[in-house]
Amino acid sequence: MIPYGRQEITSDDIDAVTAVLGADFITQGPAVSAFEGAVAGHVNAGFAIAVNSATSALHIACMALGLGPGDRLWTVPNTFVASANCGRYCGATVDFVDIDPVSWNMSVPALRAKLVQARREGTLPKVVVPVHFAGQPTEQEEIWSLAREFGFRVLEDASHAVGAARNGERVGSCRWSDVAVFSFHPVKIITSGEGGMALTNDSELAARMSRLRTHGITRDAALFVDDRARGNPPPWHYEQHELGLNYRMTDIHAALGLSQFGRLEHYVGRRNEIARRYMEQLSGLDLQLPSVLPGNLSAFHLFVVRLAGNPSPARHRRVFETLRAAGIGVNVHYIPVHLQPYYREAGFGEGQFPESERYAHSAFSLPMFPTMTELQQQTVVDAVADCLGETGQSASSR
Repeated sequence: MIPYGRQEITSDDIDAVTAVLGADFITQGPAVSAFEGAVAGHVNAGFAIAVNSATSALHIACMALGLGPGDRLWTVPNTFVASANCGRYCGATVDFVDIDPVSWNMSVPALRAKLVQARREGTLPKVVVPVHFAGQPTEQEEIWSLAREFGFRVLEDASHAVGAARNGERVGSCRWSDVAVFSFHPVKIITSGEGGMALTNDSELAARMSRLRTHGITRDAALFVDDRARGNPPPWHYEQHELGLNYRMTDIHAALGLSQFGRLEHYVGRRNEIARRYMEQLSGLDLQLPSVLPGNLSAFHLFVVRLAGNPSPARHRRVFETLRAAGIGVNVHYIPVHLQPYYREAGFGEGQFPESERYAHSAFSLPMFPTMTELQQQTVVDAVADCLGETGQSASSR
């Protein structure tokens, strides 16, 4: 089976992790700080807070932004459930904005229309979570402009987009958002095993997210409120100022992530090479291929294709199962979040976000990972062509 995604672990990665295992710190130590500094410096963000998953990063970001009961969070249906669940963790109401039929990211016109209606009804969101789907940067400048007009905070779910850029601005810089979140899961662009990171240019948000990942505790004497600790606190003193969580990244994970981060541009370059070959070799088939918006550098975490036209659910399933049987590890990203049983219980159902639903009934992700060989890719292309009835057309003529 050729998988849809796969990590690469090199001898340098192993050496980096082994070095930490022999050092004084294996939980939160210098490797975590070094990893944070490297990522923040690369994207030109003021602060980076490493945690144990992107889901955790989304959660503490929502908490730091003050999201709570009575508030609303909007995201897209075409995402992993964490993009919505982070709002529910805070007790907020979750709603969705449909996707654009070309980029498969949040539709800016749909967002504006929904905001206009929400303002009339007094139901504006407190936080909007655009998702950089498959590594394609969102139209973040326009979303940021709407945020200034309608008064919501912007939390970028950039889990797919480490290494991506828009108009020369690296995703994660937070130029057009309050917080951006990266994922370092093994199938993402780089991996720390499990891990995530929140980036921001707001020092207060950064300080609060740092506390929230560590039980809401501070050791900063300037923040102490206990009268007995003011002025001359004992060296062991710490204070819990709010109900936080244990979302810390370990030095073991950070060492792996930092080692991998040194190959980030190579990995993004390789993914774009593979994507270009797919575009060339699949162009003659009955498929809608992914588009990269002008000015965007996609990280190509995923290479998603859609069956052209309006395929039946039966045909979608038949193509998927035929490719799996041929040893091609296709997957579907994603089942629309609003159609999950948990969100159906909140009142969502079919027909509410038609573009996301049409997408889900026609899309599948082809194998995409940096170590993919040309032979493996040709195997995928030939299997797709055979499956779609194009066996008479050679790969070289496509």
